[in-house]
Amino acid sequence: MPQYNAPINDMQFVLHEWLNLSDHYQKLGLQDFDQELVNEILMQGSKFAEEVIAPLNREGDEQGAKLIDGTVTTPDGFAEAYKEYVANGWNAMLGSADYEGQDLPNTIAVPVHEMLDSANVSWRLTGMLNESAILAITKHASEELKNTYLAKLISGEWAGTMCLTEPHAGTDLSLLSTKAVPNEDGSFSITGNKIFISSGDHEWTDNILHLVLARLPDAPPGVKGISLFLAPKFLPQDDGSIGPRNAVTVGSIEKKMGLKASPTCVMNFDQAQGFLVGEANNGLACMFTMMNDARFQVGLQGLGIVEASYQGALAYARERLQSRAPQGVQEQDKKADPIIHQPDVRRMLLTQKAIGEGCRALALLYAQQMDIERFGDDTSKHTAKNVISFLTPIVKGFMTDMATEMSNLGVQVYGGHGFIREWGMEQLVRDARITQLYEGTNGIQALDLISRKLARDKGTMLEDTFALFTSKIEQMNDAAAKTQAADLLKEWFDTATELKKQNAVDLSGTAYDFMHYSAYCILGVIWLSMADTAQQSDNPSIQSGKQNTCEFFVKRLLPKKDLFKANLFNGADDLMAVTDGEFDYQ
Repeated sequence: MPQYNAPINDMQFVLHEWLNLSDHYQKLGLQDFDQELVNEILMQGSKFAEEVIAPLNREGDEQGAKLIDGTVTTPDGFAEAYKEYVANGWNAMLGSADYEGQDLPNTIAVPVHEMLDSANVSWRLTGMLNESAILAITKHASEELKNTYLAKLISGEWAGTMCLTEPHAGTDLSLLSTKAVPNEDGSFSITGNKIFISSGDHEWTDNILHLVLARLPDAPPGVKGISLFLAPKFLPQDDGSIGPRNAVTVGSIEKKMGLKASPTCVMNFDQAQGFLVGEANNGLACMFTMMNDARFQVGLQGLGIVEASYQGALAYARERLQSRAPQGVQEQDKKADPIIHQPDVRRMLLTQKAIGEGCRALALLYAQQMDIERFGDDTSKHTAKNVISFLTPIVKGFMTDMATEMSNLGVQVYGGHGFIREWGMEQLVRDARITQLYEGTNGIQALDLISRKLARDKGTMLEDTFALFTSKIEQMNDAAAKTQAADLLKEWFDTATELKKQNAVDLSGTAYDFMHYSAYCILGVIWLSMADTAQQSDNPSIQSGKQNTCEFFVKRLLPKKDLFKANLFNGADDLMAVTDGEFDYQ
């Protein structure tokens, strides 16, 4: 498996030159976070990802997680790496200082998280879910629950999970049947079975806190009758130490296509003691705090896999000798030329590079909006929240679709060797596949984007997102590129405005096309903006590389938007015309 090297130069360009972090932090009153500090954190994060986490990836896939006598163990080195991660304070980056967190801006933490996703997405998954659980508890739990659990979650001493899915209830949570019966002491007895629970059990921490959706006895039917509960693996004592084991057990570990080192558990709750988080029957709103963060984090997993596959393909293309280049002999002293001189191989590599760097810029722009939502004034918070809401399904859906597409390109660059396990490229394909499924399948993301964020919102989220990208265009210097970006953004905005007038069935039928159309338009604006910024860069490689890659994206990849656009106003009649019987061959 190729050695992972964190793309520090590209991250620094996006953060410091394209996003202008210094000005961003100044506006938010975060002057203590200067460029030197940001770069130091990135360097230390890259060192940890490259030297500690990445070397565990291949062997972790081979060993997998195991369930023996009711106890889950993860591959060699995983738990030890987590303890080092916690000891160095990485888990506490985004936690509130009120509970011993570091309160770092998201624009500092997100690049570190991307590195970990590239290095070893199976290992990263446990910490990712813990961060999402911290958000839900911070925003919705009582002060008593916060004081009992939050500091240990933020430090990483304890871990958190998200328990939603049941065998009969996946996306449609209105069907869930897990019960929560009130106890005299104010707690609840939770009974039910949950499936597909990432990191449902492991040996990394002394305790695991399960955030569980369940129904109270008098709950109304449907999603309005769902409540959220916190059910720890071990019940803590009054002094904060570990107490008796709760009635929470692991039924089995799923045998999966990928992410084999991460334990995906069937969790059984047998009158387990739990505590209400937020208001009764309002659990779905509480859980969405966790889920929306997880959706962004899963998009980041997709980006990490794109980068890992690109690095592997690039290294192989530089070394693999095969035939002579069509433009003439490139290396006279060798029997053949490296395949990187083949135009079709360059097409694949440049596709990976353009998608990866474009998605990284989108992810860090999203992180900048997360900073504003946390630290800005009321007006800017509201606008940033709208932008985040609109971009979340695009980041999750498109970036994970690209993880599968780009990791398959990585295998293709290797040829037959890419199909063999020892090279590590097929693992990326297997690991990428789940990202399109969990935290809501990408079809659900597309439907959320077009029905809730576009049509039902009546345009506010769309307008705020349009304004954000307009502001990036206004900062451009090259007049021709500026006009090109403005025309592209206006086309997208006008198309979206017209599209939202359609009925629910037609919107559903075109949802996936709209998600991809939006993504390519937005990435087009981002690339034109980045290439413009790069003209003033002091780094010659960044200066020429961004402009050449932008030209490739605009010429070769941006036209894909027109394919998706062509389907936007075709309605859904053709999708619904085929009867159930006509799907059969008989």
